[in-house]
Amino acid sequence: MFMLIALIPAIAWGSIGLVSGKLGGSANQQTLGMTWGALLFSILTTIVFWHHIVLNTTWEVWIVGFVSGLFWSLGQNQQFHSMKAIGISNTVPLSTGLQLVFNALAGVVLFREWTSSHQISLGTLALFILIVGATLTSLKDNKGSKKDRSDNWAIGIRALALSTLGYVGYAVVIKWTGVDTKSMVLPQALGMVVGASFFAFGKDALQKETYKNVITGLVWGTGNFFMFLAIPMVGLAISYSFSQMGIIISTFGSILLLGERKTKKELIFITIGSVLIICGGILLSNI
Repeated sequence: MFMLIALIPAIAWGSIGLVSGKLGGSANQQTLGMTWGALLFSILTTIVFWHHIVLNTTWEVWIVGFVSGLFWSLGQNQQFHSMKAIGISNTVPLSTGLQLVFNALAGVVLFREWTSSHQISLGTLALFILIVGATLTSLKDNKGSKKDRSDNWAIGIRALALSTLGYVGYAVVIKWTGVDTKSMVLPQALGMVVGASFFAFGKDALQKETYKNVITGLVWGTGNFFMFLAIPMVGLAISYSFSQMGIIISTFGSILLLGERKTKKELIFITIGSVLIICGGILLSNI
């Protein structure tokens, strides 16, 4: 039962690209609508954990949560831009791999998390696996490429770089200050909304696609909520490892459900790369 709860974040977060892709809208509209949904869910989470939050909420929690939310909005907005440019099946594995690599490097450089030779050797192996996996998912079959393919890798890679910066900043700010994560859910959601509003300002933000993407935010919030529940039940390492499994849903769901076209060789590259990224993430979480 506990393991099933731990799998819910993977299902929820792995479905975000598919849900937003079906609902439509620009990257800015998707981000803004998603943050509204996340805000609604954060209010629910605050009510559920009210006693815990009241005891642990400080001004530091509000400031850190808000700043973390701003970073998150950058990460998610640019990830949506990358999805528009190079597709979900290319974006999600690459984004996941890059986040794991740079979060691990931040942990080593800023927080000295790897101190023993055992940790350094395993960590180095995990990073190598992640880099190889991410590289494989981005490989293209030149023989099978068509002139009418709309993939724009220059835009996609630039968006992925900014997305990684945002997501790493979102995690590092929390780790650096050590604030209680449950208590910062609401201020973090407010920061997400403010950041998303900045990106969407003056760009036809208030359209029906924005309102529809509130559903995407509710899906994300569901994953966040069950992650909070899973960590004390099965531990952080298992919870985090399971959450990486969402890459399977988003990558292959986009091919099967959204019709993203891949050659047989590209599908093999993506499959092997995704498996390597999952293995690297599991290895990192157990160091």
